[in-house]
Amino acid sequence: MLKSVAVVLIDDFAAFEFGVVCEVFGEDRTDDGVPPIDFRVCGEKAGESLSLGYGLKVTPEHGLEATEDADLVVMSACDVRDEYPPAVLEALRAASARGATLLSVCTGAFVLGAAGLLDGRRCTNHWRHSTRFRKRFPLAELDPDVLFVDDGDIITSAGTAAGIDACLHLVRRELGSAVATAIARRMVVPPQREGGQRQFVETPIPECASDSLQPVLTWMLDTIDREHPVADLARRARMSERTFARKFVAETGTTPHRWLSTQRVLHARMLLEGTGMSVDEVARRCGFGSGALLRHHFHKVVGVSPQDYRKTFAPQAVRG
Repeated sequence: MLKSVAVVLIDDFAAFEFGVVCEVFGEDRTDDGVPPIDFRVCGEKAGESLSLGYGLKVTPEHGLEATEDADLVVMSACDVRDEYPPAVLEALRAASARGATLLSVCTGAFVLGAAGLLDGRRCTNHWRHSTRFRKRFPLAELDPDVLFVDDGDIITSAGTAAGIDACLHLVRRELGSAVATAIARRMVVPPQREGGQRQFVETPIPECASDSLQPVLTWMLDTIDREHPVADLARRARMSERTFARKFVAETGTTPHRWLSTQRVLHARMLLEGTGMSVDEVARRCGFGSGALLRHHFHKVVGVSPQDYRKTFAPQAVRG
C-alpha cells in the first residue's frame, strides 16, 4: 500500500510539475474514498528556502531525512544542470537501495540518472531533452515516445502534463482503479490518456546534407500526392537508380520511400489541423491513396489515429 510520499525539491524546480505531485498525493480526499497519504515536501535542509522562479521562493518543511522511510520518493522537475546536490543524489540512492519506489516528473529523470539509478533501466523524459539525455546517460534505455515508463520500482514521466499520467498510473497500480478515478475526477482530467509523446513532437523536414538532391526533394514535396518510383526520381536527378539510392541515404539519412512517407504524414498533420477534409480526402491529398493506408502510417509515426489527432489539435471550427 502507498501510505507515505516524499517529494524532493532543489533550487529552480518547476512549479506546475511540483503542483501535479501535490494535487495527486498531497490533497486530503478521504471524503472521496481515497486513503490518507502522509505527504512530505523535502529540501536538502528543512526550513531552507528554494527558488521557484517567477520571483518566488518555497520553504520545505522537511529535510532529506523525511525520505528515509517514505514508500514513494518523487523527484520533481527542475532546471537541467551539470551537477546536482550530492546529498540529494545520496538520498535517492538510499531510497532505491531499501526498496522504495522512485518517481520522476519530466526533467527529474536527469537527477535519477545522475544518481546512477537509470543505468540499464527503461525510462522516459520530455522529448525535447532526448538527445541531451542519451549523451549524458548512454546506459539508460530511453523511450522518448511514451508519456511514462513503469519499470517496477522506478517510474519516469515525460514533460509537464505527463506527470499527471504517471502519478495516476502509480495510484492505480498501488491503490486500485477506483481510487485513481476518484482523484482524476476531482482534478477534472482523464484517468488514463491514449497515445504517447510522438503526437506532440514537432517533426521538421529532414535537412539535406548538400544541395545536390535539393531540387528533387522540393519537387517531391510539391507533387506529394503523386507516386514517386525510385526509377523516376533517379532520372530526374540524372543518376542511375543505384547511385541515386546510395546518395539519397547519404544526404538525408534515410531511404526515398521512408523520407516520402514521413513527409506525407507531416502534410497530413497540417491538413488535419487546418482543414475540415475527411480522412479519405486527406489521404488522397498526401499521396497515401486510401484512408486505411493513411491511418497505418499516421499511427506508426505519430502514435495516435488521424481522428484522435484532429480532436486534440484542430480548432473547434475545423472539428465541426
